[in-house]
Amino acid sequence: MRTRPPTIKDVAEQAGCGIATVSRVLNGTGSASMETRRKVLSAADALGFEFSALGRSLQSSSTKTIGCIVPSLANPIFAEVVQAAQHEAHREGYQLILACSEYDEVLEFQAVRTLIAKKVDGLVLTVNNAAGSKALELIGDRQLPCCLVYNRPSFGLPSWAVDNRAAAREVAGAFRSYGHVQTGFLALRFNRSDRARERYEGFAEACSEIGMAKPVLLEIEEQEGHLLELLGALLSGHQDLTGIFASNDFLALAAMKAARTLGKRIPDDLSLVGFDGISTGLLVDPHLATIETHPHTMGRGAINSVLAKLLDRPMPDQPAPATTFRFRTGGSLGPPVAGKADGREAATSLPSNE
Repeated sequence: MRTRPPTIKDVAEQAGCGIATVSRVLNGTGSASMETRRKVLSAADALGFEFSALGRSLQSSSTKTIGCIVPSLANPIFAEVVQAAQHEAHREGYQLILACSEYDEVLEFQAVRTLIAKKVDGLVLTVNNAAGSKALELIGDRQLPCCLVYNRPSFGLPSWAVDNRAAAREVAGAFRSYGHVQTGFLALRFNRSDRARERYEGFAEACSEIGMAKPVLLEIEEQEGHLLELLGALLSGHQDLTGIFASNDFLALAAMKAARTLGKRIPDDLSLVGFDGISTGLLVDPHLATIETHPHTMGRGAINSVLAKLLDRPMPDQPAPATTFRFRTGGSLGPPVAGKADGREAATSLPSNE
C-alpha cells in the first residue's frame, strides 16, 4: 500500500511515458497525442495525483487565483456578489479564494495581507471605509489588479457601486409622498460601513430640501443584541417619529420585529424602508419597501474588471449611476395615522418589555 502522496514520476511510470510529457499534459502546454493525453489523465486520476498549483505558479508567475473579501456572508447581497464573481472567474480558469472581514478593519487588513502572501493574481473586495483603508493602501503599493464592490472608487482603483446618495434621496421622497415629516435612520456604525454613511447623508440632504425634519440617527453594532431596547428608547424619545429608513434590509427586518414587540403596527404606527432588495423582504407581511440593487451585476462587473487587467482586455462598461438601483414599493411604507404626520398626535407610552 502506498504511504506517500503520488508524484509526477509515479504518473509517468503508470502512463508509460516521460515526466516531461506528463508535465505538458497536466500543465496544458506543448503537444501530445490524444492517446498519450488519455493515458496520462487516466493514470493521474487512478493515483489521485493533483498537479501542484504552486509548481505552476513558480513557472508562470500566476497562481490562477483571485482573492475576494466581503464584510459578511450573512447578508445575501454579499453572498450573491461572491457567487457571480466565482462564476465568471471559473469561466476563465481562475479560482476564487474567499475571506470575510466581519466589518472589522483589522481583519480586513489581515485578509488582504494573507491573500497577497498567497500570491493571488488579483482582488475583488468591499472594505469598511474606502477613503482611509490601510488595506487598499497596501494593495496600491503592491500594484495588484483590484476592483472594489459597493464602495466608491478610492486609491485610483475601479469600483462597481450603487449611487447610495441618489437612492437615499429617492427614499426621502417616498416618505414625504406619504405625508411623513419626522423620520429616523438606522445603520451600522459609520466606521464599519461607508455605504451606510453615504445613505444617511443623501437621506438627510433630501429631507432638508423637501421640508422634512432632520432624521434621527441610530447607529448600532453588527448583530446588535439590544436592538429592541435601542429602538424602544428611540421611539420613546421621539414620539412624533413615524418612519425609519434602515441602511440595509437585515436591519429593516430586525426593526420590524422589534417594533411589533413594542406594540407598533406596520405601517400605521411606524413605516419602514430598507436597502438592498433581498428576497426575504418579500416573504414577510407586509412586504418590505426597499431599494433594490443588482449584486450579480456588481460581482460580475468587478471580477471582469480584474480579469481585464490580467488578460489584457478592454475594461467592461459600467452601468449609469441612475440604473444601479430601483425603489421597490411595499406594504411596510404607508401614511402615518391621522394627526401624527405633523407631530400633533398626543404622546403615548410604549408597552413594557417585561
